[in-house]
Amino acid sequence: MTSASLTHVATLCGKCDCGCPEVFVAPHAEPDKRVVITDDFGQKIQMSAGQFQDLVDKARAGAFDAAIGLLPSA
Repeated sequence: MTSASLTHVATLCGKCDCGCPEVFVAPHAEPDKRVVITDDFGQKIQMSAGQFQDLVDKARAGAFDAAIGLLPSA
C-alpha cells in the first residue's frame, strides 16, 4: 500500500514535530483493512470500517476515560 492510496483523515496530537499518530482511509484495500492508523514509531494497524466505528462509538461513550487516568502525565 503506497501513501498515494491513502486518504488522510486526522492527525492525533499534532502539537509537535515528531511524527504524530495519524488515521487514514485506504478505499481500495480489502474491506477488513480499509482504516489505517500509524504511530510515530513506524508501526501501523489496519481494521475494517465496522471495527473503527466500534472504536469511535466506545470513545464517544467514555469507555477509554478510565485508561487516561492510569497513564503517567507527560
